[in-house]
Amino acid sequence: MLNQFSRTELLLGHDNMEKLKNARVAVFGIGGVGGFTVEALARSGVGTLDLIDDDRVCLTNINRQIIATRKTIGQYKVDAAKERILDINPDAVVNTYKIFFMPDTADAFDFSVYDYVVDAIDTVTGKIMLVEAAQKAGTPIISSMGAGNKLDPTAFEVADIYKTSVCPLAKVMRRELKKRGIRKLKVVYSKEKALTPIDDTANSCRSHCICPPGSARTCTQRRQIPGSTAFVPSVVGLIIAGEVIKDLTVH
Repeated sequence: MLNQFSRTELLLGHDNMEKLKNARVAVFGIGGVGGFTVEALARSGVGTLDLIDDDRVCLTNINRQIIATRKTIGQYKVDAAKERILDINPDAVVNTYKIFFMPDTADAFDFSVYDYVVDAIDTVTGKIMLVEAAQKAGTPIISSMGAGNKLDPTAFEVADIYKTSVCPLAKVMRRELKKRGIRKLKVVYSKEKALTPIDDTANSCRSHCICPPGSARTCTQRRQIPGSTAFVPSVVGLIIAGEVIKDLTVH
């Protein structure tokens, strides 16, 4: 019987579609990267998605985040993403957590219940904790490296963290993971050197913060506001989704 996933089934087959339907994937960070990952996972038929992010949609998210529209400004990102997922697949199970993943919130999650974990957050402390928790539970994880301040979507590739170069975030992750005895981690990264954002105070969130009321962490708390585009973080998110789907199915 034809359904919304019929064209995918022509490539993956019925058995693999059943695997995706029965899979549970957690996506930490529902922003420019994570939002597109969630979108692709939902459109691929993943049956259960856990969405973790405590942020709200801001006007400045519209340039790159698939969940961000004029209509969703001010909504929690996980709520906006859940609504999209259920419009795509009403049978999906969507669990939302308005939580900023850090040491004091890590105990809220049982990583053994997930078939896959996606790290699309931008704090090193949180990323390392995610990797440690997932690997301790024996759950596959893929991590996004730096996507801000870059313009070339074709430069991104999938690699083990210890085979990366150029990316400053990947360098920090290599050092910290090595200290902790973690020997491997699948990542998506780019060798493109990051650009320096134009220093324009009239167009800076640091000078004119417009974060929605109730936002837990405003732009004024950040050391630097990275520049971004519609076509870089989206590509990273889709590459991640492709890796998750590939790893969850058998070809």
